[in-house]
Amino acid sequence: MLLAIDIGNTQTVFGLETDGKWTTWRLQTDHHATEDEMAAQLRALFDLSGLDFRADAAICASVVPPMNNSVQRLCSKWLGLDCLFLKHDSRLGLDVTYQPPTAVGADRLANALGALERFKPPIIVVDFGTATTFDAIDSSGTYIGGAILPGVMVSTEALVGHTAKLPQIEFKTPDRVIGRTTIESLQSGIVLGYAGAIDSLARRMTAELSGAKVISTGGLGSMFLGICETIESHEPNLTLEGLAIAWTRLNEAHSKS
Repeated sequence: MLLAIDIGNTQTVFGLETDGKWTTWRLQTDHHATEDEMAAQLRALFDLSGLDFRADAAICASVVPPMNNSVQRLCSKWLGLDCLFLKHDSRLGLDVTYQPPTAVGADRLANALGALERFKPPIIVVDFGTATTFDAIDSSGTYIGGAILPGVMVSTEALVGHTAKLPQIEFKTPDRVIGRTTIESLQSGIVLGYAGAIDSLARRMTAELSGAKVISTGGLGSMFLGICETIESHEPNLTLEGLAIAWTRLNEAHSKS
């Protein structure tokens, strides 16, 4: 059983792979949380899922460095494991031409590995998180770069926080583009407008790649699957699947060295 951990700026996803199937849990990312606090939360979630609080190995992709030590201590103290952290210089068998290579987040490397396992390149991965990232993989399977767009939640919170009369809204697809109320108008502008931005970037990137399959992952990705014209499928566990592939490749490389 492999415990894969995806530490994002807003949420941390824990996934346990058992016989090729994933059980996943989301916790709010809190870099002040101790290993004991995380263990208490995670053990309760294991219990709710009918699982023993154990794993055979652990791997993590983190974009929040202050969390790393706590996660390492969590795995060591409570699971008896040494957590492997995915890094830009990990031996993954993935060519990266992005400059500098150190700037590519571990989650984006995991996304590329997961996408290449499932689909024939060229591929564009749209990851809906605190930021919405686009990962471009060319026809040779090389990670060449992408784009970063402010996340829809971040954009909405910034808009509402800087205006006196605009309310928070429920994220859902409006029935029409022309809103008849302030709520409808916000839903149209934010949801449909954001979908238009996704499609615009995806189409431009697809043109540069001379064609590509566009897939999504991340928390809000499933919602935009039916709205964005360019997104062909939603893969909710793509990052975790990529981490599982990374763990296998890194252990194979270690055994050969």
